[in-house]
Amino acid sequence: MRETDTGDWETEMGKEEQDSFCRKKDRLLKRMAEYAETDIIVAFSGGVDSSLLLKLACEAAGKTGKRVYGITVQTRMHPIGEMEEARKIAEETGAEHMSVFIDELKEAGITENPIDRCYRCKRHLFGKIKERAKEMNVPAILEGTNEDDLHVYRPGIKALKELRIASPLAEVHMTKEQVRQMAAEYGLSVAAKPAAPCLATRFPYGTTLTYEKIRQAEKGEGYLKSLGLGNVRLRVHGNVARIEADTGDFPKIMAQKDYIAGFLKRLGYTYITLDLEGFRSGSMDIDIMHENMVSCTQTTDQIS
Repeated sequence: MRETDTGDWETEMGKEEQDSFCRKKDRLLKRMAEYAETDIIVAFSGGVDSSLLLKLACEAAGKTGKRVYGITVQTRMHPIGEMEEARKIAEETGAEHMSVFIDELKEAGITENPIDRCYRCKRHLFGKIKERAKEMNVPAILEGTNEDDLHVYRPGIKALKELRIASPLAEVHMTKEQVRQMAAEYGLSVAAKPAAPCLATRFPYGTTLTYEKIRQAEKGEGYLKSLGLGNVRLRVHGNVARIEADTGDFPKIMAQKDYIAGFLKRLGYTYITLDLEGFRSGSMDIDIMHENMVSCTQTTDQIS
């Protein structure tokens, strides 16, 4: 599936893929109907995954008379504009929107950006949401992990399982691309929205995190996005700013390299680099994923 110049979505699926998508969609709608037998809380970031869940929850609850709440965690580890955008999307879906504030660096034990950072954050974040759910007497908490997330380094998934948070998209094996297609079918404005992961992902594991460093990286990345780049990340290695962008945007970057370098140096970075491999989601996890693959291989060999 791809977005056309007019903003419409064009499906490029074969019959087998389309049949698979339809089966998953049917299973997802049935699951949401089951969840809507009670009031529902959706952990709502404003991204495409949780937005689709919130929309489906509202539609299902409309048939059962139950209530749907979209709870957004207000945090200093995500881009500042995400909260306002989440409010607008919640209005699109018809859900009741509320927020919970947390200070991850202070409360979740991630100041040194540990390898299990995502686990610690999720455990703390969803613990807060569970507290709110208990106060509201809401039994069902849903979140937007999809099938693709199950095949990359996502230590936070362990926390979700421990806290018994439901992940309907993963339950029916719906991929990110399929989530985007279904979101487009439902007319959600975020169908093509790029992922906006926690800003701690811009730093190598073991880096001491401060809100000053995080805001610095956010400003730099925000500037790059303002130039009309697609997928882009500003990865920070001490005084080195490493730009990851879609390779198709390289000419655009090089044409404005002096402005980019000047802006990033004014933020405090000494060296400005363009990563020749381009944008890769989770690029800071490469060594960990390699170690996990080696460990799994060794375990398999031992079992054999």
